[in-house]
Amino acid sequence: MNAGETSVTEHRKGKFVVSTDKTRIDLDVVHSFLTASYWAKGISREIVARSVENALCFGVYNDGKQVGFARVISDYATYAYLGDVFVLEPSRGHGLGQWLMECIMSHPHLQGLRRWSLVTRDAHGLYAKFGFAPLKKPANYMELHDPEAYTVEHQRSPDDCNGPS
Repeated sequence: MNAGETSVTEHRKGKFVVSTDKTRIDLDVVHSFLTASYWAKGISREIVARSVENALCFGVYNDGKQVGFARVISDYATYAYLGDVFVLEPSRGHGLGQWLMECIMSHPHLQGLRRWSLVTRDAHGLYAKFGFAPLKKPANYMELHDPEAYTVEHQRSPDDCNGPS
């Protein structure tokens, strides 16, 4: 199963809805937030669109307007990465972040996974409520992090892997 094959789930709480229906996602809202965020500053709309296309996405809506978002990248069997979680400033204070996390963690295709991961600078308290904790063995983890990846002059060419000359 891939992200595009999951069935749509929806949860309602008063005037708010959490939905995995990608046709409801307002890409302008998601891009506007992410391109100004500390973790995706300067990200292009095209990259955001690809990230939405290739992930299980959760939109938060208030009277049909998008006010929050999160996405999960997973093989639906062993691992999931949670990223791009946000609630727009005017909609904060209603418990939407916690409710969004409840909806994500209870999604039927994300049950029984061996490992979840995420990266956060400032929301440790929220994620701890769902069992996330600092790495037990950080020396075992490696990363390839390219903070310049979203700059045009830094984009790699598909021809970069043509083999030896």
